[in-house]
Amino acid sequence: MCETQGLVIVNTGNGKGKTTAALGIGMRAWGQGMRVLILQFIKGHWKYGELNTAEQLGPRFVIRQMGEGFVSGSKAKTGEHQRCAQQALSAAKEEADSGKWDMLILDEINYAVKFGIVPLQAVVEFVSDKPENLHLILTGRDADPKLLEAADLVTEMCEIKHPYKKGIKAQRGIEF
Repeated sequence: MCETQGLVIVNTGNGKGKTTAALGIGMRAWGQGMRVLILQFIKGHWKYGELNTAEQLGPRFVIRQMGEGFVSGSKAKTGEHQRCAQQALSAAKEEADSGKWDMLILDEINYAVKFGIVPLQAVVEFVSDKPENLHLILTGRDADPKLLEAADLVTEMCEIKHPYKKGIKAQRGIEF
C-alpha cells in the first residue's frame, strides 16, 4: 500500500464531462474503501441520476446539493446564490477538517468563483490549507489561473461537438 498524498485536481473547460469525471474518480475511490463527499455549489432542487447512485452506495459516498440552480444574468437571485455558496464553502471547510472524508469534490465551485458568489481568495486559502492527505477535486468551467496553479492535476474538457447544437435536448442518463 502506498502512502496517501492528497492531490488537488481541477476539471475545467467548455466541454461536457467535468462533473462526470469527478464522479468517476469518486467511485474509484469508494471502490478502494475510501469515503467520498461531494458538495454541489450550483446544482440544487433537481434530481440528477448521481443522487440515486449515491443513495445506493451508502454513507461512504455522499452528495449534498447546496446551490440554488444555475446562475443566470439575473441579479435578483444573486443574494440567495451567495448565501448558499457561502454555506457550501463553510461546509467544505468543516468537513475537510473533520477527518471523516478521504476525498472531497467541490462540484461547480469554479462557476461560483467566476460569478462572484464565492470569493476567489477564500477558495485559494481553502485549497492551500486543506489536510495533507485529503484529495480535493474542483469542477466547473473557467477555473481561475490561481486555482490552476494550486492544482496537482488539471484536465480541460474541450467541446468539439455537442447534440444541443443540433437541437437535441438534455438526455436522461447523459446530462442528468
